[in-house]
Amino acid sequence: MIDVFLLLGSNLGKRELFLQQAIETISSQIAPVKIVSSVYETQSWGKTDEPDYLNQVLMLQTALSAQDVLEKILGIELEMGRTREVKWGSRTIDIDILFYGDVVIHEFNLVVPHPELYKRSFTLIPLAEIAPDFIHPVFKKNILQLKDELKDNLIVKKHIFE
Repeated sequence: MIDVFLLLGSNLGKRELFLQQAIETISSQIAPVKIVSSVYETQSWGKTDEPDYLNQVLMLQTALSAQDVLEKILGIELEMGRTREVKWGSRTIDIDILFYGDVVIHEFNLVVPHPELYKRSFTLIPLAEIAPDFIHPVFKKNILQLKDELKDNLIVKKHIFE
């Protein structure tokens, strides 16, 4: 079994519901989710004129290959109404593989660890909440160190459920 960290994001429609639905579907189609971060509200990144996101990081343990995990999360995104029209465009759900254990993968359709995670507060803040001591296999620094070195100034705050 390998520890897999996933980032969930939603900025369209019933964002809270989409995150919960994604967690349930991941648990049933990939592996039971072991740890869930708080939900964070974040300004849109990359394409800054989009609605704010809700983000959350999950950890699960699976025997599936990284490619199988990718295939399943792409299917879940599609099932949940995700369309890919504009880079960094709004979406009902986005699921990214942040880490697949300490494995480094460079394939045409998959790069792990996620190549942008060290630059993004909306990823590192929830990740540091659930795995502060996890060592990034490329940078050889733990998540807390990467978070402390962030230059990203996006506003990321814990989401208050209504």
